[in-house]
Amino acid sequence: MAAASGGLLAGTADVSVDGTTYMVKGDFKYKAGNRKRETLSGSDRVHGFKETPTAPFIAFNLRDWGGLTVKDINGWTNVTCVATLANGKTVIGSAMWAVDEQEVDSNEATFDVRLEGTDDSVTEVTTS
Repeated sequence: MAAASGGLLAGTADVSVDGTTYMVKGDFKYKAGNRKRETLSGSDRVHGFKETPTAPFIAFNLRDWGGLTVKDINGWTNVTCVATLANGKTVIGSAMWAVDEQEVDSNEATFDVRLEGTDDSVTEVTTS
């Protein structure tokens, strides 16, 4: 199938977690796949590959504001994250949990959030 051309493809993401919409500064990323493959080479030739499971994730940079308690985000477990991207795609993360610690940069009032889940926790709904 040929890719569509023209129109808005990138640059915005609207994110909600358990129905609450948050101010996304940027850096929205996700990975729906759950396998990492690495080539296994010997001194004579390529022998094949190995495959290991990896956690699907959704990550973004949030804006801190006076009504937000950052500590609560660290406690997120079993949350649903829905993101609508500029290209019309919807990314849904189900039964996810927050990993890493949230460290606020007070110069920009921002902090990173990374949610991870089990094998099929991140799905993509395309526009066509």
